[in-house]
Order: sequence, then C-alpha cells, then structure tokens
Amino acid sequence: MNLALVVIDVQRELFEPAPAPADADTVVAHINQLSEKAREAGVPVIFVQHERAGDLEPDSDGWALHPALAVKEGDHRIRKATPDSFLRTGLDEVLSFCGVEGVVLCGYATEFCVDTTTRSAAAHGYHVVLASDAHTTHDKPHATAAQIRSHHNATLPAIRSFGPTIRALPTAEIAFGA
Repeated sequence: MNLALVVIDVQRELFEPAPAPADADTVVAHINQLSEKAREAGVPVIFVQHERAGDLEPDSDGWALHPALAVKEGDHRIRKATPDSFLRTGLDEVLSFCGVEGVVLCGYATEFCVDTTTRSAAAHGYHVVLASDAHTTHDKPHATAAQIRSHHNATLPAIRSFGPTIRALPTAEIAFGA
C-alpha cells in the first residue's frame, strides 16, 4: 500500500510556551523517526500548519514549525484553518497526485486536529495508521493529556463505518516499505 506521513500542527506557538504538551520532546523525536523512515522508503512527508489570527498568523514565529522537527527539502507543506487537515487545504489532491492509499498520522492536538483528520482521512477513503506515541495535547480540566491520548488510541481504531481501516501503532512498529 502506498503511504504518506502527515505531521499535524507541530508548531512553535503550540509547543514552546509553558506548559508544553505532554511528552513533547518524545513526540517530536518519534515524529523525526517516522519522517526518516518515510523518506528512506520514498514516502511523501507532509507538514500541516494551522493558521488563525493572532498567535498563528501565517509566516509568524508562532506559526513556524517546531525547530526540533527534521524538515527536509522536498517535504510538502499544507496550510489549514480548521481542525480537519483535508477541509479546504489541497491535502487530498497532494495525496492523490502521489498515489497514496493510506496515511500515517501524528502531531498535535490529539482530541482536535489529530482526531478530526483521522476521521476525515478515513472518510476520504484512506487507510489510517495513528502513530500512537507520536501525537499529544495539553492536560485539560476533565482529563490528562495521557488519558486523552490513550482514549483516542483505543476509540479511533474502533470506527469501522468509514470502510478503510484505522489502526493505532507505536512508532517502532510502523513500516513504510513493502
């Protein structure tokens, strides 16, 4: 199956002000591992950046990708303004052009953009692998970030109604080659 790696919203404004998202350094390290594996297999690597007025103005310091991300020439960039990385972005066209049938998703924020993009990818007909240890969020009043991540790793793969599979796998178990 032809895959692509989609890295969602790993941006300075979302990661650098204290407190950082849960396990931020580990999540970024896992994303870099996935990016390297994807590039070695000739798989497209796509960075999605959220934009909004104020703290995530396009081309601002806060909007920039996290400086610890290993971004390479030839990686794709997608801009978005909703939690859905597919909605009015051109992501589906990039994936289609690259012959992609499935996506590996990771990034920020588990309960918003990662969740919505996972569901949307399946609705668009893509098989999904959620990198279970490469997405994160901040603690919320009702649940810790670890609880939120665990909940989504368990519930998203249980969605079968879209047709394509959704699986949650740790970075070490994700392979991009045949």
